[in-house]
Amino acid sequence: MLKDITLGQFFPGNSLAHRLDPRTKLILTVLYIVALFCAKWFVSYALVAALLVLSVKVSGVAPKALVRGLKPVLFLICFTAVLNLLYTPGDPLVSFWIFKITKQGISTAFFMVLRIMMLIMGTFLLTYTTSPIALTDGLETLLGPLKKLKAPVHELSMMMSIALRFIPLLIEETDKIMSAQKARGADFESGNLLQRAKALVPILVPLFISAFRRADELAVAMECRCYHGGEGWTKLHVLQYAARDYGVLLVYGAVLAGVLALAGFGL
Repeated sequence: MLKDITLGQFFPGNSLAHRLDPRTKLILTVLYIVALFCAKWFVSYALVAALLVLSVKVSGVAPKALVRGLKPVLFLICFTAVLNLLYTPGDPLVSFWIFKITKQGISTAFFMVLRIMMLIMGTFLLTYTTSPIALTDGLETLLGPLKKLKAPVHELSMMMSIALRFIPLLIEETDKIMSAQKARGADFESGNLLQRAKALVPILVPLFISAFRRADELAVAMECRCYHGGEGWTKLHVLQYAARDYGVLLVYGAVLAGVLALAGFGL
């Protein structure tokens, strides 16, 4: 299960998606999310799904990696589907006890599950094709105007980059601790849900110790390299838009415009 958590992982490559400016990919992600939440019916979702399939194809990322990333949130997806299925008012099809399944509930549950899955896969595609350093540079540049309001833009971007980088490390550390505990006779798979949760408690202490140790080592390393925030820093690679960035932005903008137009017609 832990190996299925792929958030924060970066898959190096030389595809069109990898070569795009990180600012472009951040804007594309926002446009994709807006289009996804504005989609109302089959035609709109089909248009957004086609855009996602095209993006995956261009990125060179294996579809299995995106599907594997859905496994950790499978419970959340199922729980959301059940809630929408049982508690959406409308024309009842099946009734039992205090629950009733409606025609509107079925369609709402289906589209909600589809939306969550597409949202996760689309946002994961951003971290798969963008290194944490490039993502930090792109986010800091986009939020640059907020510096005039004394907002700590560089610090926020750095915190996000470090958080994304630490997720795979913590997952790997947790897997090592669980393997060591299993070798000593610990059982994490038998029993009910509450018993399994209690069995995970002994993992938390060494995991927290390891996390704080890594954080301390990172802080010492940054101090040794005279890191004092973003003041007086220059960039080795200056971000510049290319023709491909404008072309991809145009495609995503056209898809968003199409989804909004279809939503206006109830599609």
